[in-house]
Amino acid sequence: MPTDARMDSFRYSLEKGGRRPNRPPFFVLLLLLLLAQGPPTPSAAAAQAPASPKQRQAELQQLRQRIGQLQAEISSKEGKQSELGQRLQESEREIGVIARGLRVLGGRLERQAERLRALHDQEEGQSHALERERELLAQQVRSAYVVGRQEQFRILLNQQDPAVLTRTLAYYDYLNRERARRMQAIRRQLDDLASTRAEIGTQQSRLEKLQEQQQAQKQSLEQEQLARRGVLLALAGELKDQSLQLERLRKDEQQLDSLLRGLQDALADVSAGPVEQLPFAKVRGKLEWPVRGRIRHSFGETKIGKLEWDGVMIGTPEGSEIRAVHAGRIAFADWLRGFGLLLIIDHGDGFMTLYGHNQSLFKEAGDWVDAGEPVAAAGNTGGQKKSGVYFAIRRHGKAIDPQQWCRRTKGKSVG
Repeated sequence: MPTDARMDSFRYSLEKGGRRPNRPPFFVLLLLLLLAQGPPTPSAAAAQAPASPKQRQAELQQLRQRIGQLQAEISSKEGKQSELGQRLQESEREIGVIARGLRVLGGRLERQAERLRALHDQEEGQSHALERERELLAQQVRSAYVVGRQEQFRILLNQQDPAVLTRTLAYYDYLNRERARRMQAIRRQLDDLASTRAEIGTQQSRLEKLQEQQQAQKQSLEQEQLARRGVLLALAGELKDQSLQLERLRKDEQQLDSLLRGLQDALADVSAGPVEQLPFAKVRGKLEWPVRGRIRHSFGETKIGKLEWDGVMIGTPEGSEIRAVHAGRIAFADWLRGFGLLLIIDHGDGFMTLYGHNQSLFKEAGDWVDAGEPVAAAGNTGGQKKSGVYFAIRRHGKAIDPQQWCRRTKGKSVG
């Protein structure tokens, strides 16, 4: 019977009785309600299901592919770089790779040195334990010699009280067992000590190899930095005219704007982060600065001609850790003309933070980061003479003053 017919029949039975019948059971009403609504749609159930790790990985690969295509499109619109610009890009990318490798190597060296210190402490403890066992064994031998100078065979031949004989033999048996136990303990201590010393030798060899790798990478870094200085000097000769500098800076900013628009489109259908976070709009005035340093150029300050700074330039020593000011997803992590090694984090609701002129980048596009997590090391890539970080905040592509969003500072000092 159709659902409408059932409902009409139920109403008729109420009216015909002339009185209000007993209320039908709850499950009957629930059943009628479910029949009226019909079965749930598969699409609604699927929409509520969380993404599996395989789906997230596929989404990440797709995102990185789209960002790569976006970079290629921007590069093609920009046109072929000059030979010097290409050399600068290659050199600074290589410097970033070497610097990142040195950071990883430094962490391994630190852990290796800590392991060696722990092994040396273990060796010292084992040596002390071995010395104690030897002293106890020596004391035991001396005690046995003093208490009973007679051999057990001679005691058996003597006509003594059986009770005294039994106690004496039991004492000798105890001494022998204890002496054997002490000797076994000493052998174990010697084996442990030998094993520890062998491990120290192995770990020391590894540490020396890591130090050799570190030295080789440092030499490579110095060579790349020397080559980069030569490229910068040649580029400075190309851009002596201020009008050429202004035109170059305008093109760099247009390229960045195009990149940001493309990133917003690419990230529009990306699922939310693995952990819920406070919306970026709610942390206005509470953000920590990305690095400790001094503001060299403020938002709105004249850069050249009528061109103004759309972020802040924070001076800080080369290699200083740059930290994410808020949780989000890495939208871009690569070299961009005018900004060097640039990292862009998408925070949702149209908010993005930018970190430019880095020496090296620790993250890749698509990675999720927490507030305060190290994401890069400060440098002077992108043609900068001094080390620092370009820090900017954009909302739907529009630049906003970072000093209104980060914690108040004492003068020009931040962090």
